[in-house]
Amino acid sequence: MTRIPGCPALAVTKSNPRLNAVAGIASMMTALLLSFAAAAEPITLKLSFVGSEDISIYRYGIKPFVDGINREGDGLLKIDVYPNGTLVKALAEQPQMVLEGRADIAYVVPGQTPYRFPDNALIELPGQFRDAREGTLAYSRLIAANALRGYQEYFVIGAYTSDPSTIHSRKSIDSLAAIEGQRLRANNQIEAEVLERLGAKSTILPASQLAKAVGSGAIDGVTMGPTALFDYGIGPLAKNHYLLRGGVAPLLLVMNRRTFDGLPDAAQALIRRFSGERSAATWIESYARSETQALEKIKSDPRRKVIEPSPSDLETAQRVYRSLIDTWAAESPHNRELLKMIGAELATIRSNNR
Repeated sequence: MTRIPGCPALAVTKSNPRLNAVAGIASMMTALLLSFAAAAEPITLKLSFVGSEDISIYRYGIKPFVDGINREGDGLLKIDVYPNGTLVKALAEQPQMVLEGRADIAYVVPGQTPYRFPDNALIELPGQFRDAREGTLAYSRLIAANALRGYQEYFVIGAYTSDPSTIHSRKSIDSLAAIEGQRLRANNQIEAEVLERLGAKSTILPASQLAKAVGSGAIDGVTMGPTALFDYGIGPLAKNHYLLRGGVAPLLLVMNRRTFDGLPDAAQALIRRFSGERSAATWIESYARSETQALEKIKSDPRRKVIEPSPSDLETAQRVYRSLIDTWAAESPHNRELLKMIGAELATIRSNNR
């Protein structure tokens, strides 16, 4: 038996050379076609999202990335989305699920796992950002500079923030004093501390649980941006709005770093193209506009009571914010250095309008 070079699985016998030659060519063609088919099969990544594909976070933060990859990654890379907690329902488990490889990519709310992202308090501190644009740009650039702990095991596709949170309650709030004793949901530990210092009783809950909690009376209200108020079904329940602007809610779309590093260079380049500053710009254009529209919807509804804080209430809140920031900065030289970094980044964003 004589082997054909480059095709060790094929052989030609001496009994019928013409027949064997035809069979050999056919076998080689089949092998080549199978090889081409295998080469054309894209790498498929699993993306976990705990919410519905109809909400704004998905439409403005996740969908543009998924659509871009699936549109331009033909034959190279493909993303399958698993919404509604199909893979894991608990929001707090998403970061670990990515590290364990049960999903390759996931939407993460860092405030639900502060032990994993210990420097994220910097982004959550109240009174720093005017809007989602400033928060998103500053957050994205600090991550790109590797300034924040907890991100080393992830490739960050997108780092976003909401507009500064305001207070929405079943109960009337016509002044800062009216917050005292109200049971209000916070997005993270820093926000919970702010509410406590202002006299409220705070609890940290994921957004998916809020409509049930407010509807049942387990809590009186929530702190969040206006878009989320309607996305998560709280708008019909909480019709008293106190527009005291606090901190922003940091949000992430992350990928397992080992998985990213193991991809072909072309696949890595494609993911990078739709990540970072490009992802931030898409979010700012769409989500920030949604925040403005949702706030206008609140203000124009005659069934709602909307209160702007008085100058004295604003001054009181700013003292609380400043005290909290000073306390956090005093904890370590590292924290103080981070505050300098974000201050410099904000100065650049505001001076260059970029």
